[in-house]
Amino acid sequence: MRVCFRSSVQPGLIDEYRRRHAAVWPEMLRALKDAGWNNYSLFLGADGLLVGYVECDDFDAVRARMALTEVNARWQAEMATLFDNPGQAPDEGFQVLDEVFNLDHQLAVAESTRS
Repeated sequence: MRVCFRSSVQPGLIDEYRRRHAAVWPEMLRALKDAGWNNYSLFLGADGLLVGYVECDDFDAVRARMALTEVNARWQAEMATLFDNPGQAPDEGFQVLDEVFNLDHQLAVAESTRS
């Protein structure tokens, strides 16, 4: 499955957010991969809008697997102060967005109806 989500970084802390994500801890990177986070990207707007994209078997499952790791607890604590809702772990505040268009899917449907 493909998942897109949004969150919000405090505008005054965008540079710090970028700095931390330029060198994510190797053990955090490995934990994400081992938990099933594939083709994972984050996009950050100048206003603090954060959009994430991940491909995984089941979003709730990969989040649950990450929640079991010690490195995720440390990472979330480190990152929490940078978000608009500092009382909540950043990965608990993700707002999942509905996919409303997918080029490959619609092309496949269009091509199957032409046959």
